[in-house]
Amino acid sequence: MSAKWEKKETNKGELTFEIGADEIKKGLDQAFARTKKNLAVPGFRKGKVPRQIFNQMYGEEALYQDALNIVLPDVYEAAIEEAGIEPVDQPEINVESMEKGQPWVLKAVVTVKPDVKLGDYKGLSVTKQNTRVYQKDIDAELERRRQQQAELVLKEDEAAAKGDTVTIDFDGYVDGKQFDGGKADNYSLELGSNSFIPGFEDQLVGHKAGEDVDVKVTFPEDYQAEDLQGKDATFKTTIHEVKQKELPELDDEFAKDIDEEVDSLDELKAKIKDELKEQKTTAAHDAIEDEAIREAVDNAEIAEVPAAMIEEDIHRQMDQYLANMQQQGIDPKMYFQLTGTTEDDLHKQFAADAERRVKTNLVLEAIVEAENIEPSEDEISAEVKDLAGQYGMEESAVRSALSEDMLKHDIAVKKAVDEITDSAKQDKKKDDDEKDDEK
Repeated sequence: MSAKWEKKETNKGELTFEIGADEIKKGLDQAFARTKKNLAVPGFRKGKVPRQIFNQMYGEEALYQDALNIVLPDVYEAAIEEAGIEPVDQPEINVESMEKGQPWVLKAVVTVKPDVKLGDYKGLSVTKQNTRVYQKDIDAELERRRQQQAELVLKEDEAAAKGDTVTIDFDGYVDGKQFDGGKADNYSLELGSNSFIPGFEDQLVGHKAGEDVDVKVTFPEDYQAEDLQGKDATFKTTIHEVKQKELPELDDEFAKDIDEEVDSLDELKAKIKDELKEQKTTAAHDAIEDEAIREAVDNAEIAEVPAAMIEEDIHRQMDQYLANMQQQGIDPKMYFQLTGTTEDDLHKQFAADAERRVKTNLVLEAIVEAENIEPSEDEISAEVKDLAGQYGMEESAVRSALSEDMLKHDIAVKKAVDEITDSAKQDKKKDDDEKDDEK
């Protein structure tokens, strides 16, 4: 094969390549085999016309377009490999010549992966992360678990307060007319949870069971139902019950009730401290990783990112997001109905950071090349085993779904991330660093 690459723009160029006699013959043979199946020629049974007769009647050129379509994918792949380029979009292919007895010449306009000039990516300065667990952290976690164990107790002839839960009927009106979705019976609402329109819950504070309350609110300008945005509304509300939380005592019995592995409150506190330490350590590693990678990307020089790469990233993110929704039993149509959004809204959401994501991947791939990172067979096997466990699949199914090249790419990129993160130096201080003497 003879392939010639000529760069025309930052990320575009022309790839000129030939299809040789052997490939042409293979394409013509396959094209004829397909064509003759449905060809009716007088004197011959359907599908049995000889090649020579076909050529005499129609000319071999009648097979050229089908033959080209048959051989082009493989020939194009071989041409880009020979030229040493990495296309990121479908090419625009034009035929230069298809003369009989001569190699066919084609020219493709190709958008390629942009060049990356790496800057510093090792030993980068990042913000120091505090992984110390303070007493206030333990107390807050204990209180959270205590709140989870709270019981709701009916308040007799007492006014509702913030934190109480009320059971209500409500019926909403805008301009004196009821509106869809504005009515419910026996609805349980925790006052202060901010789960309703701003101002709604506050107006129920101080009222008792059995009372009727006209709650007047204004829908936010960004409310999901466009016909209600910025509108004043009145909710005719009836309070049926008022309940308050009754919290358990923080003692050994409480500790044993919520965690069968401990026998005392002190043991529970110690266990919580270990768990919080692990969480903070993980969060610190993630923060260092994110900051270091961001710096490595900023330090690199990247040519203009092709629009096709950004669009491909957006759609990949959207597909993954909607696939996760489906795993939860929510199909795309239902998701858009529940959220009051559209596919265009989701596209805009992922478009915001798409260029940064593409640049990050380009830099990581450049580091893989610069460091000559090549995953071992043991690392590939470990990755397959991990993915199989993560998705509840057989290892053979994982290998069928993901090519070895894909597995190697993902492992190599992870190792590049580790290269950046593990070498980073925590020598920047946070503006809001906690004082050492805080307990």
